[in-house]
Order: sequence, then C-alpha cells, then structure tokens
Amino acid sequence: MGEPRAKRPKISRGADDYLPGNIVEIEIRNFMTFNHLVCKPGSRLNLVIGPNGSGKSSLVCAIALGLGGEPQLLGRAGTIGAFVKRGEESGYTKITLRGDTPNEKIIITRKIDSRNKSEWLFNGKTVSKKEVLEVIQKFNIQVNNLTQFLPQDRVCEFAKLSPVRLLEETEKAVGDPQLPVLHRALVATSAEVQRSEQVVEKNKETLNQLKALNAEQERDVERVRQRDELLAKAESMKKKLPWLKYDMKKAEYLEAKELEKDAKKKLDTAAKMLNEFKEPIEKQKQEKKGYDLKCKKDRDLLDKIETSRKQMMEKEHQLGAKVSGKYSDMEELEKQEQSRQERIAKAEKELADAELQLQNLPPFEPPKDKIEKLGAEILELEASAREKRNQKREKEKLLDRNKALQRQSAERLKEMENIKNKRLQALKSSGHEKIFDAYAWVQEHRHEFRKEVYGPVLIEVNISNPLHAAFLENHVPYYIWKAFITQDSADRDYLFKNLRLFDVAVINHVADERRNPEELHISQQACEYVMSSMGVYSRLDQVFDAPYAVKEVLIGQANLENSYIGSKKSDENADMAHGFGITDLWTPENHYRWSKSRYGGHVSASVESVRDSRLLLSNTDGDELNILRAKKNELDETISSLEASCRSFQSEIKELEDAAAQLQKQRENLVNEAQLEKRKHRDLENRVNQKRLKLQSMGKEEDMAVALAKLVEDAENLNVQRFKCALEMKNLLIQATEIRKSYAEKFMASIEIEMKIKEMEASIKQQEKLALQASLHFEQCKEAVEVHRQLLATAKKEAEKVAVITRALEQEFLQMPSTIEELNAAIQDITSQANSILFLNHNILEEYERRQKKIEELSTKLESDEKEMTTRLNELDSLKGRWLPTLRNLVAQINETFSKNFQEMAVAGEVLLDEHGNDFDNYGVLIKVKFRQTGQLQVLSAHHQSGGERSVSTILYLVSLQDLTHCPFRVVDEINQGMDPINERKMFQQLVRAASQPNTPQCFLLTPKLLSDLEYGEACTILNVMNGPWIDQPSEVWKFGGSWGTIMGLLGESRS
Repeated sequence: MGEPRAKRPKISRGADDYLPGNIVEIEIRNFMTFNHLVCKPGSRLNLVIGPNGSGKSSLVCAIALGLGGEPQLLGRAGTIGAFVKRGEESGYTKITLRGDTPNEKIIITRKIDSRNKSEWLFNGKTVSKKEVLEVIQKFNIQVNNLTQFLPQDRVCEFAKLSPVRLLEETEKAVGDPQLPVLHRALVATSAEVQRSEQVVEKNKETLNQLKALNAEQERDVERVRQRDELLAKAESMKKKLPWLKYDMKKAEYLEAKELEKDAKKKLDTAAKMLNEFKEPIEKQKQEKKGYDLKCKKDRDLLDKIETSRKQMMEKEHQLGAKVSGKYSDMEELEKQEQSRQERIAKAEKELADAELQLQNLPPFEPPKDKIEKLGAEILELEASAREKRNQKREKEKLLDRNKALQRQSAERLKEMENIKNKRLQALKSSGHEKIFDAYAWVQEHRHEFRKEVYGPVLIEVNISNPLHAAFLENHVPYYIWKAFITQDSADRDYLFKNLRLFDVAVINHVADERRNPEELHISQQACEYVMSSMGVYSRLDQVFDAPYAVKEVLIGQANLENSYIGSKKSDENADMAHGFGITDLWTPENHYRWSKSRYGGHVSASVESVRDSRLLLSNTDGDELNILRAKKNELDETISSLEASCRSFQSEIKELEDAAAQLQKQRENLVNEAQLEKRKHRDLENRVNQKRLKLQSMGKEEDMAVALAKLVEDAENLNVQRFKCALEMKNLLIQATEIRKSYAEKFMASIEIEMKIKEMEASIKQQEKLALQASLHFEQCKEAVEVHRQLLATAKKEAEKVAVITRALEQEFLQMPSTIEELNAAIQDITSQANSILFLNHNILEEYERRQKKIEELSTKLESDEKEMTTRLNELDSLKGRWLPTLRNLVAQINETFSKNFQEMAVAGEVLLDEHGNDFDNYGVLIKVKFRQTGQLQVLSAHHQSGGERSVSTILYLVSLQDLTHCPFRVVDEINQGMDPINERKMFQQLVRAASQPNTPQCFLLTPKLLSDLEYGEACTILNVMNGPWIDQPSEVWKFGGSWGTIMGLLGESRS
C-alpha cells in the first residue's frame, strides 16, 4: 500500500465564515407552496424545521432545480411546469452562492412557467444552461449525487445503492477529482486487455491449426503446381492463336486494299472517256435549239393567221345568219298583219260582253250589325277568360312560393336527418355497432307506441357551443347517450323487450310538474361574488336544448343542476368554489369535483383535464324537427289544394276560349263573304278597263309597208359585208401557205440534228453504264476494304484481350508452331498431359495458398496484438498503481470516522473496499453495521436493517464524508424519520460535532420535528418553516430578531 493520503487542503474561511460555493441566500416566488420566500442559511449546519406540508421540501426542490437539476431527480414530477404554484403562470428561483472572496456573490436565477419553459440568468444576464452548469461544476456541486444531495423522495434510494454505485458516488463526492476518471479508465483498459487476451489466444490456436493443415497437403500441392505449369504453357500457346488469326486478317486486308486501287484506276479511265463523248453533243444541241426557235416563230405566225381566219369566218357566219333573219322577219310581218286584224275583232267582242256582265251584276249590302254583335260577344268572352287567367296566375304564383317553401323545408329536414346520421355514426364508431338497427326498429314501430318515444338521447340534444358540448359529453355517462326514453310504462316494457338484442338502455320518464329548478344552487349572499369574481356564468342544464322529457332525464340521471360552468378566471379561484356550495365546476381546461366523506366528514377534491367532444359534433333541434315536419305536411296539403284550383281555372279558361273561337269563326265567315262580293264586283270593272286598253293599243301598231321596206334595205347591206369577209379570208390562206413551206424546211433540218444527237446519246449512255459499273465496283472494293479493316481491328482487339505483344512474349511465340493447325495440336497434347495428373481436391492449391496467406497475416497480427497487449497491461498496472492505493487510503479514512461514530453510539459499523483483482467494473464500497450486541456485522440493505437503522447508517456515512468532501454543501431531507429517540439524539450530536470542524462543508438537514434538550453549538442555524392564518405577525417579529414572548403577546392582541 502506498503512502497515507493527506486530507484535502484546508480552505480558510473569511470573516463571513462562508466557503466558496456555499449558499448565502435563497429566494423563490410562485414556487410550489410559496408566494414569495427569502431565506439566508448559515455557513455550517442549517436545521430546517417545520410541520409536514409547510414547505420544507419546496426549499430542497428550489436548490436542486435552481442549480441545474432536472425535475426527474426529485422524484416528484416529470416536468418543470409542475413546480409553478397552482393558479400562477410563472415563477422563479434565485440562488446566491459565495464566490472566491467574501465580496464576490454569484447569483443564479431560473425562471419557469406552466408551459415547461425555463430561462437562466447569471448575475442578472440571460445565459444558456450550459454556461450555468460550467459555473456550478467549478465548485464541484453535484445535485444528482446522493452523497451530496439526498431529497426526501430519494432517501430510500441511498440504502438501495449497490456497492459499485456507492463507490462511484463516493469517488465523485469525496475523493480526488481524478479518482472517478482513473476508475473509468481502469474499467475501459481492463475490458480492452481481456478482449486482447481472448483475441491473442484465439489467433494462436487458429495459426497452429492452419500450419498443421498446410504441412499435410504439401505433396499434393507440388503435383497441383506441376499440372498448373502445363496448363499455363497451354494457356500461353492459346494466346498465340488470336494473333495468328490477326495475321490472316491482315493479309486479307492488304489484298482488298490492292483490289481497291485497281478499281480506282478503272473508274478514272471511264470518267475521262465519258467527258470526251459529252463535248460534241453539246454543239449539236445548240444548233438544234436555233432551228427550234425559228420553227416556233413560224408556228406563232401560223397560229395568228389561223386566229384571224377563224374570226373572219365567224363574222361571215354571223352576217349570213342576220340575212336569213331578215328574210324570216319579212315573212313573219305578213303573217302578223293578218293576225292583228283578227285580234282587233275579237277584242271588240270581249269588251262588249264584259260591259254587259258588269251592268247585269246585282247590288250587295254587307251584314255590319251581325258582325258587330259577334265582335261584342267575343270581347266579353275574352275579358272573362283574361280574368280567369289572372286568377290562375295568382294561384300559380302562390303555388310556386309554397313549392319553394316545401323544397326549403325538405332540404332543412334532410340536413337535420343527416346530422342525426352523423351522430348515430359517432355512436357506432365509439363501439356500439347495432345503434342504427335499434334506431331503425323504433322508427318502423313508432305508430305502435302510446306516447312519443325519443332516442337515442344523443340525436335529441342540440348544443351550439363546442366547449359546452365537451362539458356535457364528459359529464353525462356514455350509456345515457345511446339510451331511448319513453313516457309510458307500457311503451317502456315493449321497447325493453324488443331492444334487448341491440344493447341499448330504455329509460321511462314520469313528468313531475312540481319540479322548478333554481337558477343557482348557492347562497344568495355569495351569488353576486360567484358570478363576478369567480367567473361562474351558467349551469350545465342551461346550455343545451332538448325535448322536455329528454332534458329531464339528463338532469335527473347526471345531476346537471349542480354542475356549474366558469371561465378561465374560475381556474384561478377554484380552491374557493367549494366554500360557496359548489361541488362540480367546469372550466375551459379543467373539471373540478368536491366530495364529502360519509365517515369523517372531510372534503376531497379531484381535478381532470377537459377532453374534446367526440359525439356531439353536430347539433339538431328536436322541436325544430317536429315543426319542420308539420310545416312540410301543411305545405303538401296547400300545394295539392292550389294545384286542384289551377286545374279548375284551366278548364274554365278552355271553355271560354272555345266559345270565343266559335264566335270568331262565325264573324270571320261573314267578313269573308262580304269581301268576296266586293272583290267580284271590282274584278269585273278591272276586266272591262283592260279590254278597252288592249283595243286602243292594237289600233296604234305601225304600218306594214314601211316595216317591209326597211327589212329589204338591211338585208342588202349585210350581203355586202359578207363579200368583204370572203376576200379577207382568201388573202390569209395565201400568206399561211408560204409560212408553212418555210416551217417544213426548218423542221426537217431540226429532226435530222435530233437523230444525230440521239445516236451520240446512245454512245454516251453506254459509256455512262461502263463508268457506273466501274464506280459500283470501286464502292464494293472500298466497302470490302472497310469490312476487312474492321475485322482486322476486331481481331487485334480480341488478340490484345488475350495477350498484349511484348518483347518477351514475342520471343516466346517464336518457339511455338507457326500455323493454327500445328498450334492447336500442340495445345491439345499439353492439355492431355496435364489432365493425366489426377487428385481428389481440385481446390487444394487455392486453399493451401489462402491458408499460407492467412498464416502470414495472423503471424503479423499476433505479433502486433501481443505488443499491444503488453502495452495495455503496463498501462493498466500504471493506472492501478495511481488509483488503488489512493482509494484504499480514502476508504480507510472513511472507515476510521464511520467506526468511531458508530462506537460513540454504542453500536458497531465499518466501511470496506470490495476488491476484485483486475475486474475494476465490480469494485465497490461495503457498509457493514451491527445494532445489537449478539449480532454480527451485516451489509447495509433493506433486508437486514429497519428503516430507522438504515437512516442512522446513512447519516453517519454522510457525516464520515464531511472532512473529506470536496463539495461546498450537502442537503439531507427528513433522514431522522423512523429513528428511535436514542439514535436520533446521538445522530444529532454527531452532526453538530461535524459541523463545528473548521473545514466542514455547509449542511442542510430538513426535519418536521426535533427532540427536546438537544445540544446546539455556534455552528447551528435554525430555520423555521411555518404556515397558517396568524403567521404574518410572528414572521415580521422573527425577521428582526424578536423573542417568543413578544410573538405570543402579538398573537394575544390579534385574537382579542
């Protein structure tokens, strides 16, 4: 064992007697049970005393949370928002620590709110939590270490600490700061050494196995290598095969190249000859072109002469036709004169007949009186029909309005029925599969009930406010929502019998007319205060509509008259509600309920969060539904009546229209008859006038002799013009004959040249055919060269894939056969020789070489692992030499103080280091105690010691750490609970003695009570935590150092 370890260096206390990191002030606001608290603890032992529930543990929670602890550490709540005082939105804790000098103060503030948000301030400036933790770690404050910070809800955890965990907590709280670091390093290094040893051992075993296997297979491997050499030689010969094929392709390519050159020469010769043939033919074509132009000019002149000739012939034909016409007119004129005399005689006779007929026509008087009488009757009938139409139109407008109202009612009824379906679907989705069947059965048999049956209750309730819907749905039991309500006992029995299979309740309602609920079930004096101050504004039975029977059942079954509704303000004053007689209160977020015990009379309260409405998603009004149905039936009857009236009016209108039409027909017949007589008289007059005019026009016609002389003169002039046309046509024919002769000479010369051109073109075509053949042959040769070139490139690629020609390979190829046949024969011989070497395992060489490679790798790795393991062992020994002696010395010092403290209490105890060689993960601290003379030392556990004995052991172990600790303060909450008076007194003396030591840390001991006549020292500070209705005045006196007598005097005055 090494040198005894000295105690930690003494830290001199300043004039204020505080050490760096001590808590000098605690301030909390709206935190747990406190509105506001300022506490200034002493520098040594602080005894925080107060009854249960007064708020001692709130002080512990404030220290833990204010110095970076998490809510889970305290075992009270899982979120930071749960520590805000009930009814408040936010709060804060402010912890003031003593710095390195008396004047240096470190103020750490943590602001929290009910939404689980935190804000950190360091000396008034906003910082991150990480920065705060760095400041706290500088003073070695560990609120998560049970040896430093032991809250009330975690006292039992200390006794449950395993030896390993106790060692870890002790190292962090008491020992050298390097001890836990060295311990963790030892655990990690020890695990690495164990893994290295296992790996080295395993690799050695594997290496020996591999070497033994390779030694057994060496002879077989030699035969395999001989076979592989033969196969390698055959493979080498196979490499030459593609190169021989390449040489063949190359020879073919060169041959094709020569053929391409010959074809090119022949093509050039043919092209040259073709050009020599084309030059003379161009000259002939130019000469022929000249003749063709002259022929064209002659043809144009002939065409022009022909056109003129045809025009003259046409003119002559027209003149001949005119002469013939004149001759015909002469003959016609003679005929017309004879016919005119006959027509005049006939016209005179027709005029005399028409005048006689006009004189003999009898006079006619139209029946005006009868026509006017019929017109009056028609107007009277039309007025009656018009009046009926107006009446019918009014009825139709009324009918349209009623039909529109009917459609609106039907749509609204359908919409409300859809709301019912939605609510029925909601009931089905919530687990009641047969609700649709039950509802359908009730609707089908509704005519069989004596009184109205309602249900399910859910579809009968109408509530507009979603928040009120959530209150009502959560308050009323689920079975009521699916229940059916009857108002007659016979209906109830009938419904219960038939709905039994549908799993629904049947409730019978008996009307109670005496029932008249009050507005609010609270005292008259408190009513105004409740409504205004507490935010209560209604009762649960007043926020929804339903048929009377349904509402009465809901009120009776769910006690809605005693359930009140409040605003957010009600949440803040919820604790006062029960004092005004309210036993059930709903707010937007919570549901409060108060119940009074039948036995002790005490009142218990419960709070639940408000769940959203799932069933009352849509609203329907039963009364409105009935009104709509009645209105729809009434509209149906009205529409039927109006439609009958319209049909009656239509029949009357038709009768009137038919009568008017009959009279109109009679009137039209009379009018037509009068008009016919008038037209007959007028037609005869017109006929006489026409005959007279015709006779006058016949007498004015031209004399026959004058017209005949004019026709003879016209015929002579036309014959002279025909003779002139004949002379012009003769001149044109002579001119055309001369031009045709010239055209024939030129045309024959052009034909002769054309024949020569055709002969020359035939020779050129023959030459072009030869040139084309030469060109095709050249293209074929060119394509053949390209094909051979590609084949040559492919052969080269294939050969290079097999082997790239190098100088060594070229020399090797020279030793091999030079033809493909000889090379294939040589390859076959060598392959047969190699295949004659037989062995069982074909993969033996591969396995041998793979094992040999693995042997080399394993040998290298084994050497490296052994060196690394040696290094790790040396490192482990070094760490162990630095850690274990120090730890042994530390445990020995703790044991010395612990044993001494137990001896002073007339009991025995010791602290031992539980060592496990190099298994540093299982090292631990064992606390052994004995509280009876006859017993033996037992390890501290819940199985061997009582609760009081564990508490004594725990506090004495903590006292034993006092002089060795590195932490600035320690907190122990209600550790003396369960101790007997003797042990508690001895334990307190130990605490006072330890607190009086010059280098002891600040200590907080929280307890609801202390024994009388205890010995207190100067190092003790008493902090009383009290609450109650008369605590304000004593607290003011205590604040300024007043005495108990003064306090009692003030209390007496206040009570009198």
